[in-house]
Amino acid sequence: MAVTISKESPLGEDLALLMQRHTADMHADTPPESIHMMDAGQLAVPDVSFFVLRDNGEPLAMGAFKRIDATHAEIKSMHVLAEARGRGLSRTMLDHLLTQAQAAGFSRLSLETGVQPTFIAARALYYKAGFVDCPPFEGYVEDPNSLFMTKTLG
Repeated sequence: MAVTISKESPLGEDLALLMQRHTADMHADTPPESIHMMDAGQLAVPDVSFFVLRDNGEPLAMGAFKRIDATHAEIKSMHVLAEARGRGLSRTMLDHLLTQAQAAGFSRLSLETGVQPTFIAARALYYKAGFVDCPPFEGYVEDPNSLFMTKTLG
């Protein structure tokens, strides 16, 4: 396995499947008013660092973080293609995001995820990585379909 992770544009032509699957998963069992994902165009801004994990050049996963302020960023658009799951790629991408966020000077990384059963694996991954529950942050409000988590870096 020749896995690489690099910073890329979310508008890359070969990322359409990742974006489509991420969008489909987010809409699968979450009410529209509780979906907080960013599409490719929204991710293609200076305050977002977007990364793609590839295996022998094939894009299998993506992840990003968005600057909130000088010390705080938010994880956005973590997704691994279903057929590539079970290989530890989610943890590999999460570890990369944590390292890159810290290298960019952030001391705190937060996220919003769903409470539905489809998000059980994601929540377990974040808890195992040291994230803890927190109140809503940066424009979010309490939502029965959302769970907010944060982690101090460093």
